[in-house]
Amino acid sequence: MSTQAETKAKAEALVPKFKLEKLLNQDQAGRRTSLLGTIDSLPTLLILERAPFPSSPEYLSSVPTTLQTLKNLGANDIYHWYLANSSAQNPSDETADLKINLIHPCTEKHVKKYSKQGVRLVSETPQTYLEHVRPYMQAQRDAGRLNWVFNIIEGKKEVEDVIYRTPFDAASLNEEGFLLLPDLNWDRQTLDALHLLGLVERRDIWSLRDLKKRHIPWLNHMKENRHITTFTFTSFTYNSRRALPRRRVRRLD
Repeated sequence: MSTQAETKAKAEALVPKFKLEKLLNQDQAGRRTSLLGTIDSLPTLLILERAPFPSSPEYLSSVPTTLQTLKNLGANDIYHWYLANSSAQNPSDETADLKINLIHPCTEKHVKKYSKQGVRLVSETPQTYLEHVRPYMQAQRDAGRLNWVFNIIEGKKEVEDVIYRTPFDAASLNEEGFLLLPDLNWDRQTLDALHLLGLVERRDIWSLRDLKKRHIPWLNHMKENRHITTFTFTSFTYNSRRALPRRRVRRLD
């Protein structure tokens, strides 16, 4: 009968013998990968899943200073995002194992947003919206919390990231105008985790409560173009290693 130590050693010896045949699936935004292959000529499944970050202060404080590579994906106002390698083994964009968002300088509101907190369900009435929510939204606008949005709309930031936009006139914002670009939470590689951000040029619609029946044709127009753009963009990204021209995702209208 094998001892517990012998059983453990035998199990650990199997993984390095795995020979890959094909990738079956990626899910959980690319954090879990299912592979088909063989070990000793026998069919084998290998499921890789990223482990949680250690929570020790020693480890967490060392991460920013021990990165092997760091590539900036974009910057807008106080927001910056990157791809990075924490391992020294064959560091490259394709093997990046960290997607990093940096907010500098951050505010107390950012700290609260990213801190662990309880969940509350609020039933918002029209009166609550007018007396509390709308004034709060106005205060945030006045404080510059939407500057990063206006920077994109006005073509001051992230110009190269925009994958679709209606004709833009800085002198007179188009009520029908909108644009699409990758969200900062996407790593620019994992299609299963694709996030696209849609921004409208008009500034009179602050929330769903401002939408009226007359806006339906405009919403349908955006929906149609979003579907076309997303399909074209994902096709381009999937085939980008074949050096397809970038303009293929630019001219859609």
